[in-house]
Amino acid sequence: MERYNFKVIEKKWQKYWDDNNFFQSKVIKDKKKFYCLEMFPYPSGNIHMGHVRNYTIGDVLARFKAMQGFNVLHPMGWDSFGMPAENAARLNNLDPKSWTEKNISTMKKQLKRLGLSIDWDREISTCSEEYYKHQQKFFLELYDKGLVYRKENYVNWDPVDETVLANEQVIDGKGWRSGALVERKKLNQWFFNISKFSQNLLDGLDKLPSWPNKVKTMQKNWIGKSFGCEIPFKIIGNSEVDEIKCFTTRPDTLYGFSFLAVSIDHPLSKFYEKNNDFLKFKKESSKTGTTEEAIAQAEKIGFKTELFAVNPLNEKNKVPVYFANFVLMDYGFGAVFGCPAHDQRDLDFALKYNLEVKTVVKPQNEDNNFKVNNEAYTGPGIIFNSNELDGLNAPEESVIKTIEILENKKKGKKKINFRLKDWGISRQRYWGCPIPIAYDENNSIVKIPTNELPVKLPENINLNTNGNPLEHQEEWLNITISGKKCRRETDTLDTFVDSSWYFLRFCSSNKSDYAFDIDEVNYWMPVDQYIGGIEHAILHLLYSRFFMQAIASENENFNHTEPFDGLFTQGMVCHETYKDLENNWLSPDEVISEDGKKFFKKNNLEEKVIVGPIESMSKSKRNTIEPTKMIDQFGADAVRLFILSDSPPEKDVQWSEQGMIASYKFVQKLWILHQRIKEKITTSKNLDEDSEKNSEFTNQLIEKITQNLEKFNYNVIVANLHEMYNFMNKSIDTLHNTNKLRENYSKILYLLSPILPHFSSECIEDLGLKNQADWPKADPKYLKNDNIEIVIQINGKKRATINTSKNITESQIILMAQKTSYFEKNFKNKKIEKSIYIKDRLLNLIIK
Repeated sequence: MERYNFKVIEKKWQKYWDDNNFFQSKVIKDKKKFYCLEMFPYPSGNIHMGHVRNYTIGDVLARFKAMQGFNVLHPMGWDSFGMPAENAARLNNLDPKSWTEKNISTMKKQLKRLGLSIDWDREISTCSEEYYKHQQKFFLELYDKGLVYRKENYVNWDPVDETVLANEQVIDGKGWRSGALVERKKLNQWFFNISKFSQNLLDGLDKLPSWPNKVKTMQKNWIGKSFGCEIPFKIIGNSEVDEIKCFTTRPDTLYGFSFLAVSIDHPLSKFYEKNNDFLKFKKESSKTGTTEEAIAQAEKIGFKTELFAVNPLNEKNKVPVYFANFVLMDYGFGAVFGCPAHDQRDLDFALKYNLEVKTVVKPQNEDNNFKVNNEAYTGPGIIFNSNELDGLNAPEESVIKTIEILENKKKGKKKINFRLKDWGISRQRYWGCPIPIAYDENNSIVKIPTNELPVKLPENINLNTNGNPLEHQEEWLNITISGKKCRRETDTLDTFVDSSWYFLRFCSSNKSDYAFDIDEVNYWMPVDQYIGGIEHAILHLLYSRFFMQAIASENENFNHTEPFDGLFTQGMVCHETYKDLENNWLSPDEVISEDGKKFFKKNNLEEKVIVGPIESMSKSKRNTIEPTKMIDQFGADAVRLFILSDSPPEKDVQWSEQGMIASYKFVQKLWILHQRIKEKITTSKNLDEDSEKNSEFTNQLIEKITQNLEKFNYNVIVANLHEMYNFMNKSIDTLHNTNKLRENYSKILYLLSPILPHFSSECIEDLGLKNQADWPKADPKYLKNDNIEIVIQINGKKRATINTSKNITESQIILMAQKTSYFEKNFKNKKIEKSIYIKDRLLNLIIK
């Protein structure tokens, strides 16, 4: 029989879908809507396997919902501003816009080859003036609401990219793009007042049942609501300073108080502006970033003042006041009280400066001789060495009691604090959205009139300058507003602003007078299903939630406060890493192995290759697989099938060439099966035999695949397809009712449509069926309620039970066993050495 010629068939259907606007979003009355959105891609020049997985998952869902009768919005856009384009343009003497647009064109062609059901009529790009002019209007609207402001503040400074980073963009003390150690620098910056919505953002998480708990927990921790006490410490040693206020969540440890530390930006610093030692200390402190991670990793240093702070619970206890590099002005009051025994940071500082370490909390089973030495005790316990607080359970009883005592003495008051800081949005670069602000001759802020928007970037400029290239564009800088001579703002907006509202633009992407049509937004929003990586749990997802709150604020016409109703975080695509003997990274294309154990360079079979751990595919580590090469070699449907088949979509998937080949061979086997079925239908006589067996299997398959699609069990669906192939391949010769075979097989082809769209479309056409059809519905009479309990053993011991249907295959039950909480917790990354399956009763997994 003829082989499946995927190159011809995929090209044919991609052209058909393009020519007929097949996936154009339409609002048809009496149909429910489904808005499906994947991560907003950066146009780097080539798609990678992460894109393939993310967009395949979304495409399967979008096609499924369309067949179920939903109005589906499944758009695509480009997060096209940012430093990579500017750096590439600077390095190669190019224009960032041309570089970006060329990359968009390349990636769009590559994505189309996957057969994605994208409504390309709604395509947007954030570097387009038609997009960022609306962003500039938003900026001015939020400015008028008091949600945008400018102030001088210490920021995270990336010395390589020469730009400011938000706390969320600093990873382990380094810039998220450059990898450079971040420094602390004082600059005038623009901020979004995201902290105003701290409670709203926190409360909103409870209204998102379709978000993973992991993401909600990450956001809750980032917002960081804390209950504590505001304490004004009396100060001795300076007649002009009466007190220094602190916020603390652990006032119950006040009897362990041994120093008071303040930020270098604290108002107290004005008394030391001419002190050379203090100025040196201040300069040294600037080498520490502003994130908690950077502060935790940095050496704790201090500058001792001549002042003393008085303990409000024991006025005989007077402790020294220090400036310290680990205290930030934008948390609480820019001051902390040090209790070294119960905070590791405070302990490190106390040991460095020979300060008292007094233990005031002991574990439940310890006596009063318990003492902290080199490691702080931060767990729960019993208060001791603390007079009236002795014997209280810490912290649940002791915190409340201490606040009560302080309030009665008028020496403190209960307070709620949030960890979430305002979002610094100024970036010192050219390739970003211009901020629609100017400054008059008195340096006062002047808004750019809305009828003069967009503020466009100057073109064909020299990017090889120090700092921000816009600062050197005199002609562009100078502007007259209402007869006043002004100079434009040279900072551009953080690119995460661009991606904080794009989902609204997709609703009416061609509207020119405003960012969106409110009727369209009211119909399509919120996004029903967003699919993206866990790495944007804070950056993109939290910022998008804030933007909705900000637009809705003081706006009677806009009542949406959450952008994404459903959230699915897909896993990464992983591959082995390789290095040569000189420690240089090698790509998989440069490596060869005959036995899978010893690896050598392809161009030098004498030179050994060092095989490293399996890690997420990364251009920097060169462990990437080029998707277009895979599509050329195996076809888009085979690539889609492999990327869905290996593991649950929320888990990491390990790239395997053998797995890719197996997926390709399976598509070929399905094609051969199709030809056999077609021949059977067209050449055999129709006899009324065996129809029930075929119908029962088909309807149960419909039910399984429908349920698995709804639950994102895409890898189980692939197992269902193998089950279908085995059944049809074995039974085709005994199925004599060809009318019933045609009816059931057509349903199976429609089930294949979301997974293998090119293949199924060709088969459907080949049988003379409608290419657009509703999702098959299972006939209840064929759905027997024959669920059973299967015992799951690991190394012979019972660990779980799974309720499932009879006759489940071994491969399916293994997949289900791997999703149990016990397996996830204890054996997630372990290899299954052997499996023993007693059908419909027991599965025993042997794991070393």
